[in-house]
Amino acid sequence: MSVDASALHIPSDTEGLVFREPWEAQAFALAVTLQERGVFTRNEWAAALGEEIRRAQTAGDPDSGETYYRHWLAALERLIAAKGLADTETLARTRDAWRRASTRTPHGTPIELTADDFEE
Repeated sequence: MSVDASALHIPSDTEGLVFREPWEAQAFALAVTLQERGVFTRNEWAAALGEEIRRAQTAGDPDSGETYYRHWLAALERLIAAKGLADTETLARTRDAWRRASTRTPHGTPIELTADDFEE
């Protein structure tokens, strides 16, 4: 699937898509893959992402582009829950585990989840 970044308002430059962090590229790839597999349509995705951006702007997001993939990830999580691929509790638990793992991981080192990361 060829992605036209300008049509989707995805941060890009003359070299292509711009990702500030590896997780942004992974979230992007997951959304594209789920779309390609028919889990949700392009219109469903556009509506979910648009709603998430509107929600963030209403809450005061400066819409500077730096938070774009946070909105992308939130929209993806909502669609995954809505489609029954994972419930919101599992998504929140996994998000918290990643947060704990990233906190203990030195900068530049790959983040590895352990069973302890899923403990509260």
